[in-house]
Amino acid sequence: MFINDVEQCQWIRQKFETPGVMQFSSEEKRTLLARLVRSMRFEDFLARKWSSEKRFGLEGCEVMIPALKTIIDKSSEMGIENVILGMPHRGRLNVLANVIRKDLEQIFCQFDPKLEAADEGSGDVKYHLGMYHERINRVTNRNITLSLVANPSHLEAVDPVVQGKTKAEQFYRGDAQGKKVMSILVHGDAAFAGQGVVYETFHLSDLPSYTTNGTVHVVVNNQIGFTTDPRMARSSPYPTDVARVVNAPIFHVNADDPEAVIYVCSVAAEWRNTFNKDVVVDLVCYRRRGHNEMDEPMFTQPLMYKQIHRQVPVLKKYADKLIAEGTVTLQEFEEEIAKYDRICEEAYGRSKDKKILHIKHWLDSPWPGFFNVDGEPKSMTCPATGISEDVLTHIGSVASSVPLEDFKIHTGLSRILRGRADMTKNQMVDWALAEYMAFGSLLKEGIHVRLSGQDVERGTFSHRHHVLHDQEVDRRTCVPMNHLWPDQAPYTVCNSSLSEYGVLGFELGYAMASPNALVLWEAQFGDFHNTAQCIIDQFISTGQAKWVRHNGIVLLLPHGMEGMGPEHSSARPERFLQMSNDDSDAYPVFTADFEVSQLYDCNWIVVNCSTPANYFHVLRRQILLPFRKPLIIFTPKSLLRHPEAKSNFDQMVSGTSFQRVIPEDGAAARAPEQVRRLIFCTGKVYYDLVKERNSQGLEQQVAITRLEQISPFPFDLIKQEAEKYPGVELAWCQEEHKNMGYYDYISPRFMTILGRARPIWYVGRDPAAAPATGNRNTHLVSLKKFLDTAFNLQAFEGKTF
Repeated sequence: MFINDVEQCQWIRQKFETPGVMQFSSEEKRTLLARLVRSMRFEDFLARKWSSEKRFGLEGCEVMIPALKTIIDKSSEMGIENVILGMPHRGRLNVLANVIRKDLEQIFCQFDPKLEAADEGSGDVKYHLGMYHERINRVTNRNITLSLVANPSHLEAVDPVVQGKTKAEQFYRGDAQGKKVMSILVHGDAAFAGQGVVYETFHLSDLPSYTTNGTVHVVVNNQIGFTTDPRMARSSPYPTDVARVVNAPIFHVNADDPEAVIYVCSVAAEWRNTFNKDVVVDLVCYRRRGHNEMDEPMFTQPLMYKQIHRQVPVLKKYADKLIAEGTVTLQEFEEEIAKYDRICEEAYGRSKDKKILHIKHWLDSPWPGFFNVDGEPKSMTCPATGISEDVLTHIGSVASSVPLEDFKIHTGLSRILRGRADMTKNQMVDWALAEYMAFGSLLKEGIHVRLSGQDVERGTFSHRHHVLHDQEVDRRTCVPMNHLWPDQAPYTVCNSSLSEYGVLGFELGYAMASPNALVLWEAQFGDFHNTAQCIIDQFISTGQAKWVRHNGIVLLLPHGMEGMGPEHSSARPERFLQMSNDDSDAYPVFTADFEVSQLYDCNWIVVNCSTPANYFHVLRRQILLPFRKPLIIFTPKSLLRHPEAKSNFDQMVSGTSFQRVIPEDGAAARAPEQVRRLIFCTGKVYYDLVKERNSQGLEQQVAITRLEQISPFPFDLIKQEAEKYPGVELAWCQEEHKNMGYYDYISPRFMTILGRARPIWYVGRDPAAAPATGNRNTHLVSLKKFLDTAFNLQAFEGKTF
């Protein structure tokens, strides 16, 4: 361990170096034996009934079940009421059965190849699924809530998700010190040492807006704990090096010594609840089988597995010990085994009656009151998202002031606040002020808002400034957003560590805890989200389909070609659109609730707003919808200060709503019969197009319509626009390269609307390997080239599609 605190070092020494400190009563030993029986016989039962099925059993570390139960028992004794667990595959079914207490028949029925799927998404394999259970802890006789978070095959991906969910549960309970809610994370030794997200997660533990006040980490360490023969044992890659990095004590204990394991786990739980710090319990064990039950480890590790096959199982060793010392009799031991075997057999019999697996029955973290009792939305409508002019004015006034007395701000910031005051007076908003008003209005309505990411307090582009810093008093800050209303919900804005994978996972977990919160993560530049791609792919895009979990997390991804290089340009919209599940070839039925039901059916929502007002509305719509979907917003850079990218209060007041499509409203719309080309676009390029159209005097001949919500695709509104200009050329213009951006997504959907009778031509940059150039001149030349094409009314003559 690497601990500089003398009190903490002395505490650990006292726990481990005091003679005779590890004493157990006969009752405690019998409880431990019973727990080992359940752990081992569960695996034996599965092996007998489904010998050819993968289950990722716990053989070789069966002591993990009593270990986890001890951590929970000790924590419950110290006041913990809610424990949130995350773990990989190995032993997961055993944990579900014997720690969380999932009904055995629910586990067994999933091995039936004839089991039908419920109408609840695509589902997932049984050793990925989660669980939520409230029960009495039999040792402490106190209520406890246990959650096991669903996890993909990416072994450590769940770590930050668990931490975020834990932090949210603590926040909503007012549990600032983590005395009511805690987390346990289980790791494999190779993943613990090798996966970077482990350390991203550890490094969040000391940040004020991210700490969960200590986590108990349990490492299932396949390092052959029974031998010192160097030919058999692999060198452990982490006891010393990792301890420095994680800044936590690591307690190594032999998994073949159950009493030592239980004592160490009890100490670890006490450490966490005493010092509010992380602790690692390293269970040094072995894997009796290979990677899974279908694997033959003798192929590659013959000497090691000859040694493993000779090992006496830990249950027999411990039972023999207790029988020899007279704590239990052989008959009592055999009766305990028979009792649990009978429980398994009876559950097995009941499992044969299960025809459909209903995932919602064991869903973790239900949202009471948000859905109907059957888990469906209470309505399929969304109210208008506008708010009163008085509220807009009030928020603008606070946003342009310093609520604390004798608080000196930077002179440059004074100019920004004066600018906000002027805009409010003129009933105008720019991007930053529109965001402020969306957040502030939700706080008034009791909605907690949390904005997280690298440098989000100030804003990467120095536009937000939600945290003011006193220029004369060190570390004195002010968050005006928390001074809007006397009884408002809290606003949390927090600069994260320099992490995407860990932090996005954390915020996703945070958003799991309550539907009545707007949780946003902002990438420093849009393309920087790609180091968090695992969270996006495994949890955000597919989470509802796999695990029937709604999640309303918002991703703010700065996007736009500015000649600033490939990594500072593209949020890769094509990736999000490719993963959208709406059907490009299905002509929809335009019902009265089409707009909302289309959102309900999609896996996530992708927007690229061109006005501050529409950004304001889409943030508010995210909460006012009767369900939750992830929201991907491509946010601007140059538009943050663009003189034309401003909105009037009239576009935000009561009765107004988010515009999925913003149609042409100029001269071309007033005389559609004179229009020769209709250009569809999205985002920043609209302003380039309008400027070029004006310079060429083509306001009557070229109409420009903005697609604000890209997915799910607004078939109904696009159809209206196309029919308004019958027979004109249609073009899609984007600033991204042809193999990127939106074209491959929108093109087949336009074809569906148009009945494949007319084309929509592409205007934009040619295909390329990199998203953008870093040369300013090259950028401007390519911009001029595609703008010339957009307004060359002969550009597509003679071409076929």
